[in-house]
Amino acid sequence: MSGQAAEKSGGALSRYLVVSTLVVTGVVLSACGREDAKAPPAPVRPVRTVTVASQPPAPALGFTGHIEAQDRVDLSFRIGGRMAERHAGVGATVREGDVVARLDPENELNDLRAARAALASAEGLRREADGQYQRQSQLLARNVATRADFEAAEQARLSARSQVTAAQARVASAEDIVGFTTLRADAPGVVTRVGAEPGEVVAPGRMIIQLARRDGRDAVFEAPADVVRSLHLDDAATVMLAGQAGVTAHGRVREISPQADPVTRTFTVRVGLSDPSPAFRLGAAVTARIGGDGKAAIHIPATALTQRGSGKDLETGVWVVDPAAQTVSLRKVEVLASDPATAHIGKGLNPGDVVITAGANVLREGQQVRLGGAETR
Repeated sequence: MSGQAAEKSGGALSRYLVVSTLVVTGVVLSACGREDAKAPPAPVRPVRTVTVASQPPAPALGFTGHIEAQDRVDLSFRIGGRMAERHAGVGATVREGDVVARLDPENELNDLRAARAALASAEGLRREADGQYQRQSQLLARNVATRADFEAAEQARLSARSQVTAAQARVASAEDIVGFTTLRADAPGVVTRVGAEPGEVVAPGRMIIQLARRDGRDAVFEAPADVVRSLHLDDAATVMLAGQAGVTAHGRVREISPQADPVTRTFTVRVGLSDPSPAFRLGAAVTARIGGDGKAAIHIPATALTQRGSGKDLETGVWVVDPAAQTVSLRKVEVLASDPATAHIGKGLNPGDVVITAGANVLREGQQVRLGGAETR
């Protein structure tokens, strides 16, 4: 009895130790879980900021230039030859379809005559092959001709028809080449340059006349690099005719040259005119005022911009500081233009906003910051 009691007492003690171990382990794991669930707070980041201030409206920029055609085209022959006549000179007004020049067409006409003669011969052979095919077909039906003779007549008929098709294609090509000896205007306009005189032998593609089409006028200006940075596509412009007060036209910047002129080191700016009067003749001197729409601009350092996402989901924003809580939030902005130093903001910021300019790459939403330096823009 004493041995059995000791054995039972030892078993109970073992079970007690196991249960106690499991309880202690559970308590420890529960405490670790609570510690892991409670993430450490984000550190307070030192940052530099700028306080947004509304800038005065940018003044309009003045330029001096001249009028050019919005669309110019060089008319040339597709084939070479001796130019027999030219019907339009510099300053001439032409309509769409008007003949402006001709080449001597004798060689091309000879090629056309030869092609037509070859077509006539091919059609004769086709008629002969058709007749032979019909005869062999009738003889074969009466069991007079052999199958081999009939198949030979059928093959000759197919060959003759193919020769007619090829001859017709050569005639069409020769007719096109004869047509290429006549140069026509593809649109109404004014001749601004000529490149060849009657009697000259011209190569294919050589400019015969330069035509300024009537469907648009451009005011063209040359601007230095520091001024071009202030211009943007679609900027409004008012163009005035030099020497004639009150003669104005309105337009917008439609092209800014991406490369400077190798001699003058200036950039070409083209303003498309929307309502030019007849007084704005090609080459006329003009002055223009570009920009200055009266809208206040907001400029911030380019280092304040932050981009998130990629592709179509790419968004540009800035970190804005809540002065009361000293926390940050990412705000989406519309960037009108930017350079390595400054970004021009259209929408998203208001005067008085505090924007982070240094240290933005390590921030996250709602994080507390310590303002290390501030300035006003």
